[in-house]
Amino acid sequence: MRGLKGRGRVIFLVAVMIFVLILGAEGAGECGKTPIGSAAASLSPCLSAVSNVKAKVPLACCTRVGALLRTAPRCLCAVLLSPLAKQAKINVATAITIPKRCNIKNRPAGKKCGKYTLP
Repeated sequence: MRGLKGRGRVIFLVAVMIFVLILGAEGAGECGKTPIGSAAASLSPCLSAVSNVKAKVPLACCTRVGALLRTAPRCLCAVLLSPLAKQAKINVATAITIPKRCNIKNRPAGKKCGKYTLP
């Protein structure tokens, strides 16, 4: 799917909000005490970079991905493999490259995320 624009972004954000409400009562998981839907919503600046591996990754995306990897390194994988990401047609193979494309030094390179390996 080519980048989410206009109506696609609205649908994605509504889906995230519904997901947040559904999971809001859950305890600590891969994303700590943050519901996975909230973690996914925090990565919304990355939407322009998840469908094209050659797209420039916005600084706001890199900042949020870096913070997420510092505080809950397994959370990024959980978000990318979540039903929400699948529903939003996120290209996991492309999205998994964002930490490298952001030049995040302490990224978990070589770690598996489902069938994908973080570069």
